[in-house]
Amino acid sequence: MGTQVVTARPGSASCILGIDPGLNTTGYAVISREGPRLCLREAGVIKSRRSDTLPERLREIHVGLSEVFEAHAVDLMALEQLFSHYDRPRTAILMGHARGVICLAAALAGVPVEHYEPTRVKKVMTGNGRAPKSQIQLAVKMQLNLQSVPEPADVADAMAISLCGHYLANNTIDQALA
Repeated sequence: MGTQVVTARPGSASCILGIDPGLNTTGYAVISREGPRLCLREAGVIKSRRSDTLPERLREIHVGLSEVFEAHAVDLMALEQLFSHYDRPRTAILMGHARGVICLAAALAGVPVEHYEPTRVKKVMTGNGRAPKSQIQLAVKMQLNLQSVPEPADVADAMAISLCGHYLANNTIDQALA
């Protein structure tokens, strides 16, 4: 069996799934372009129980994402890059497991994955790589024409990641920063 590498083509991503990975709570958001507007199709969280074993928790993430892939014709998945302090290596290892399952779900769905550092997402969304969460939430609200700032933070972050994926995949970064 051969290995297939799927890569995004510039200008080809019209439906993007943004993922804020977490072992306990994984935020996700699906956006698409409808004419000149970006529209939020679906957003939410995939939760696992802390009392479950690691394999059960990873299975929950995989099943949840598989359902999202089945419901939407996703062209690209934008995934937040792993960020961890060196004083918490166990957290980084556990997050690595979650990100691995998330990447596997995308690969099984035939969806290319782009990875973005949190500071890159913040820079694209606000022009400031150190922007606070409240500023990111407000930027997401404005860019998706939402009635209120998105909650919880995991969902707001996933929306920002999907928007970042859209702007960078479609070479419209200047529009994002305008």
